[in-house]
Amino acid sequence: MRIAQILLITFALLISNLSVAHQQKEAYSTVLFNDNTGNIEVSHRFYIHDAEHALGHLLKKHVDIIKSEQTQQDFANYIQQQFRLGDESKQLLALGSVGFEIEGKFFWVYQEIKQPKTIKAVYIQMRALQDVWPGQINQINVERNSKTKSVRLSEDDDWQKISFD
Repeated sequence: MRIAQILLITFALLISNLSVAHQQKEAYSTVLFNDNTGNIEVSHRFYIHDAEHALGHLLKKHVDIIKSEQTQQDFANYIQQQFRLGDESKQLLALGSVGFEIEGKFFWVYQEIKQPKTIKAVYIQMRALQDVWPGQINQINVERNSKTKSVRLSEDDDWQKISFD
C-alpha cells in the first residue's frame, strides 16, 4: 500500500511539473546581417504546438498546422504582422516573406530585406503570441560582423534598440 501511495504522489508531481513547464511560452528569432548576400535575413522559430494553439485561439476555430498549408501561411502572415524592424531612425524596414517550414517540433518563418548602405542600430518590436499569452517571451538575437547581441521582449516591452559599435 505504501509503495502505491508513493507511486501515485510521484506521478502527480510529474504531471504537475509537465503542465507548468509547458506553460513557459518562448519563441526565438535571429536577425542576421549576411554580408555574402547583402541581405538582412530574419528567421523565427516557434514550437508547433504553441503556433497551432495560438492560431486556433486567434481565428476561433480548429486548425492543423502540420496538415494544412493554408494554416501554415496564416501563421506566417500573423508573424510578419507581429515582428517589426526599424533602422536607427525607427524607419520601418519592409521585410519581405521568404517562406516557412516545419522542422521536427518547430515551425519556422523567414523574412528578408536588402541591407541599407549604412545602419548603426536597429529597433525591434516582436509581439507574436503575446496577445494570446501575456507571459510570452520572444528572444531576438541580432548577428552582425561575427558578434551577437540579444534582447528578450515581454508583453510590456515596446521598441528595443540594438546598436552596432
